[in-house]
Amino acid sequence: MNLFVMKKILHIPNYYLPHIGGIEDACHSIVMGLSGYNHQVICFNDKKTDEIDVYEGITVVRCGIIKKLFSQSLSISFYGQLKKVFAEFKPDIVHFHLPNPLGSVYLLSLIPENVKLIVHWHSDIVEQGFLYTFYRPIEKKLLQRADKILVTSPTYVAGSKPLSFWKNKLHVIPNTVNTQKLTLVEGDTQAIEKIRDRYAGKKIIFTFGRHVPYKGLAYLIEAIPDISSECEVVIAGKGPLTERLKKMSDAPNLHFIGKLDDAELRSYLYASHVFAFPSITRNEAFGIALAEAMYCGLPAVTFTIPDSGVNWVCIDKETGLESENGNSKALAEAINRLLEDSALRDSLGASASERVRNLFVIEAIKDDLQQIYNDLFF
Repeated sequence: MNLFVMKKILHIPNYYLPHIGGIEDACHSIVMGLSGYNHQVICFNDKKTDEIDVYEGITVVRCGIIKKLFSQSLSISFYGQLKKVFAEFKPDIVHFHLPNPLGSVYLLSLIPENVKLIVHWHSDIVEQGFLYTFYRPIEKKLLQRADKILVTSPTYVAGSKPLSFWKNKLHVIPNTVNTQKLTLVEGDTQAIEKIRDRYAGKKIIFTFGRHVPYKGLAYLIEAIPDISSECEVVIAGKGPLTERLKKMSDAPNLHFIGKLDDAELRSYLYASHVFAFPSITRNEAFGIALAEAMYCGLPAVTFTIPDSGVNWVCIDKETGLESENGNSKALAEAINRLLEDSALRDSLGASASERVRNLFVIEAIKDDLQQIYNDLFF
């Protein structure tokens, strides 16, 4: 009998599915992939009220927020709900996803001494430098309290100053893609053909995600005049920069198509020819969207981001092409090369899919993560 079958794990991401996001996807993959444990989730809600629901068999406590400030969801009820969860669920392990400054404060004040803590470090706090000064002591206490610290790539470890003091606790556990979401099903072939017909059979450069500064979408739009091959540039998703980005160009081959559901996203990924991933800062620590596109056989064009996991996920000249950071002309050259050389495009796309299927699926990390959980009790 496995002594760890019924260990209780409380997961604390910022949000949880059906809310869309990289951290949310990573947390969901772990919850659904490690079925030998008793999981529960507490997170922020996308509305002002608290809600408790069961999502895919997992109890999820969603705490109402007052507002968002500097990307941090603010919730008063989170404290009380977390206290209640500790009293009623009585977790053996807390799996806490960072960055989440407010959650860090609540967790440090409430976590019982006998509860093990895994900190899942998805990204340094890069942009809010002034505010980070005040949060840094809390972050230090959290990392000191942690029994294990998970990081998503070896390259991110190398460039992270906060993590440099805790190397004895670090374990590299890559993020994983949801293969069920990306597997073709009945009706997809027709949907893919409809997309290709919509763009008159031209090659499609596709990207999706939140429209925020670090995603670098402005550089992709700036690159369009230098893309010599006839193609269509399709940008999915939305965000605070959407309207500003739309005003940047009136190019007839630029299309903003809004948020997509899973089936629509899957069809676009398989219908496209090149995946553009022009993120520019270490805020892009890994790139779940990048890995999803690669899984579907798309070669990617990226920028070089020092100390980010992006260029570890997608290897230059092996699974995609890498360009000088922020150089829209270099980005256009990489796109042109892939559009004009079908053999290269196919070769990189096949290698991209193989890399993700070997490294960035739950089956690839399941044993290591389970061992990390189990080692906490020896």
